[in-house]
Amino acid sequence: MPKGFRDVYFVSGGITRFKKAQPDKDFRYMVKEAFDYAMADVPNLTVDRIDGSVASYFSDHFTRQLMAGIMVQDYLGLCPKPGRRIESGGATGGMCFQSAWEAVASGRMDVCVAFGFETMSRVNTWKGNEFIALASDTNFDYPVGGFYTGYYAMMVRRHMHEFGTTVEQMARVSVKNHGNALHNPYSQYPMKLTVEDVRRSEMVSDPLTRLDVCVMSDGAACCVLASEEMAAKLTDRPVKVTGVGTGTDTMRLADRPHGDVILLPHERPEDYKGLKYPGVHSFRGGRMAAKTAYEMAGVTNPLEEVDFVELHDAFTSSEIQTYEDLGLCRYGEGGPFVEAGHADIGGKVPVNPSGGLLACGHPVGATGLMQAVFALWQLQGTIGKHFGNDRLQIPRARRGLIHSHAGTGTYITVSVLERGF
Repeated sequence: MPKGFRDVYFVSGGITRFKKAQPDKDFRYMVKEAFDYAMADVPNLTVDRIDGSVASYFSDHFTRQLMAGIMVQDYLGLCPKPGRRIESGGATGGMCFQSAWEAVASGRMDVCVAFGFETMSRVNTWKGNEFIALASDTNFDYPVGGFYTGYYAMMVRRHMHEFGTTVEQMARVSVKNHGNALHNPYSQYPMKLTVEDVRRSEMVSDPLTRLDVCVMSDGAACCVLASEEMAAKLTDRPVKVTGVGTGTDTMRLADRPHGDVILLPHERPEDYKGLKYPGVHSFRGGRMAAKTAYEMAGVTNPLEEVDFVELHDAFTSSEIQTYEDLGLCRYGEGGPFVEAGHADIGGKVPVNPSGGLLACGHPVGATGLMQAVFALWQLQGTIGKHFGNDRLQIPRARRGLIHSHAGTGTYITVSVLERGF
C-alpha cells in the first residue's frame, strides 16, 4: 500500500440486468435498483453511514441531461454529502471504482459509494456510434470516418500481420464469452455459438463481424467501498483492493512513439527482441496500468497468481490484445492462448467468466463497475446466491483482476482484488 494510504475493502455491490432498452426506467431508477441491491447485501449499512459518492457515466448526450450525477445523488438520498462525477470514455467505470478507492484510502471517507449508468437506447444506433466516436480526435481522426469498429479492425489487422493471429482465434473469444453468459441472468446476449456462427454473422468492419463486437445497452451498477474498521462492521466476506493501476496513451494512434516494451516482473528484454512496440497492435497504457497494479499488489506472475480476470472485451480482438498487455502470455501469443482453452472456465486463468462486454452488454458508465461486482461475488464465493446457479463460480478463487479500457487505449485501469480478512 502506498505510504500514507489506508487499506480499502469492497463490501457490497449490485447491478441491474443490462438490456438493449429499458424505456420504463430512467437513469435514476436504474441506479437506485442497483444501489438497493447492494445495500440489502449489507444490512448493517444505512444511508447515514455513507460519507459520499462518485458518479460514473460516459456521455451527457445519451441522457440529454447535464449534471445527471447530482440527480442520482438526490434520488439515492445522499444529498448534501460530497459527490463528484468521473468520465474517461470506456474506462469510466473502472476509473470511478479507483476514485472511490482513493476517497477511502486517503481517509477522506470511511464509506464511499461508486455508481454508474448509461441509457444508450435513448438514441438511434447510428447516433450512438457517432457519440462514441466523439471520444476520438475530432480534429483529425473523426472527420475522415473515425468510428471505433474501424480503429479496432485496423489494429487487429496489424496484430494478424505481426503475430499470425487468426479470425478463428478471435471468434473463439466470442464463443467462450457468450457461452459463459448462458449461466449469468444479468447478461444481455447469452448464446451458444460456434466459430462458424461468428464468422458467418454480418461483417461490420473487416475482419470484425457482428458477433466480434459488443452492443450498446441500458444499465447501472453500484459498488460500496469501506475502510477496514467499517468493513468489519458490515460484512464477514470483505474483498480487499490490493492494487490499482492506470495507464494512458495519446488520443491519435499516429502520435504514439515506438520504444522498448514495458516489462512485467516475470519478463526479460530478450523476450521481445526486435518487436516494434507498441505499434498499433498493443496498448502501452494497458501495460502501464498492469505494471503499477501488480507492483502495488505484489503480483510477480499473473498467470500463476491471478485466479480469474474480468477484462474489457469490447471486441474479440481487444480481449486477445489484453491477454498480452496483462502478461497472461507474451506479446504475440494471445491467439494461441485462447485457442488452447487457457482463458476458459477451468483453464489456466478464466477470462470473462461473466460473459464480458460481448455478452453482458456495455452501458459504458456502468461497465467497469459491473466487472467489479462480478469479481466481488467470485471472491466472496457467492455467485450461486446472486446468479441462481454456481456454474460460473471459480473454485477457491482468492485473487481476481478487473480491467477497463477507453478509446484506442487512451485511458486504461487495472485493479487487483483479493479475498479479505
